[in-house]
Amino acid sequence: MEVSVRQGDSLWYYSQLFQIPFRLVLDSNLALNPNQLAIGTRVQIPGYVLTTYLITSGETLWGISTKLGVPLDQIVLTNQQIQPQFLQIGQRIVIPQRIMTSFIGGQIIYDSSRLTRDLQQLAEAYPFIRREIIGYSVMGKPIEEIRIGYGTKRIHFNGSIHANEWITTPILMEFVNDYVRSITNRTAIRGLELNRFYQEVQLSVVPMINPDGVDVVINGAPSVEPYRRDVLAINQGREDFSGWKANIRGVDLNNQFPARWEEEALRKPSRPAPRDFPGYEPLSEPESIAIAELTRRRDFQRALAFHTQGKVIYWGFDGLEPPEAEEIVNEFSRVSNYLPIQYVDSYAGYKDWFIQEWRRPAYTVELGRGVNPLPLSQYQEIYQEALGIMLAGIYM
Repeated sequence: MEVSVRQGDSLWYYSQLFQIPFRLVLDSNLALNPNQLAIGTRVQIPGYVLTTYLITSGETLWGISTKLGVPLDQIVLTNQQIQPQFLQIGQRIVIPQRIMTSFIGGQIIYDSSRLTRDLQQLAEAYPFIRREIIGYSVMGKPIEEIRIGYGTKRIHFNGSIHANEWITTPILMEFVNDYVRSITNRTAIRGLELNRFYQEVQLSVVPMINPDGVDVVINGAPSVEPYRRDVLAINQGREDFSGWKANIRGVDLNNQFPARWEEEALRKPSRPAPRDFPGYEPLSEPESIAIAELTRRRDFQRALAFHTQGKVIYWGFDGLEPPEAEEIVNEFSRVSNYLPIQYVDSYAGYKDWFIQEWRRPAYTVELGRGVNPLPLSQYQEIYQEALGIMLAGIYM
């Protein structure tokens, strides 16, 4: 929501008027000098939307304020163009309304275009969120990171590196929405006050690493050549792409990382396939390059890669994981009832590479149970399980 600065207004005053942490108001208006706000400057107020109200007979702004439980100066601030002493029946004014529920993610089909729309809507409602395009897919679709907070503890979540595991994207997006709503409104989730983590944690989320692959699973073969011809050939002419895990070129992005990649390549398909082909060399694909470069640049202290399915959490690689990794995964297990598994006969994944390169905790979290893509009927159960893991990922 935007407001226009009046004589004597300040960002601090707005934080008090709207009962929003001052740091969030500052971070929603980074282009402004808070000490030099000119009259008429447009200021972003996070966590609010404007709703329309129709004046009825005999109403005053004071009466409306009392009836709706909205501070009078909120109404005056957002309706500076009206003359309060001359309200007319049927006249439209706007009322600031605090956003109290999540509106992103949820139990819906979730392709890359839906993600783009939701990211825009989320950034408009909570402008302290920072968005960055970290790369582009083979077909030129943006791969976006969102960051929340400015703390020294740098935590990373990602999802949909495998195309038919796309349900991880709305799970991550709903969590982000719940998280920013909680810190804006100073409310708790599962009894945990999250506002303090904005100062302690910098949370990085890449909700969809593989947009081309996700769109193939959900929408079918693309209409654009040569991609349509190529994916149909890789899929042996089948129009059913429910088993497709790879990117649009038939490369499994979670077999792309230089962590015993050569061993993995020897036992996996040797040419493009709907799943498991590790490419002709590590980090050959723009999507895997994008997430690898982001990881190097951000210097994360912990990373969680969300997949489906199995209700297990993989947490080790070649004995290189640090001692604290076990304590963390045991907490993840406690809050989700997922089974921790230290080692598995599989290499070249993002989690493997992260542990190998930085000797820091990293986890592959396999949400839900069944056949991918998991049905949306599991969504609420999966979200509640994932929510505990993601909260623990921040506070541990």
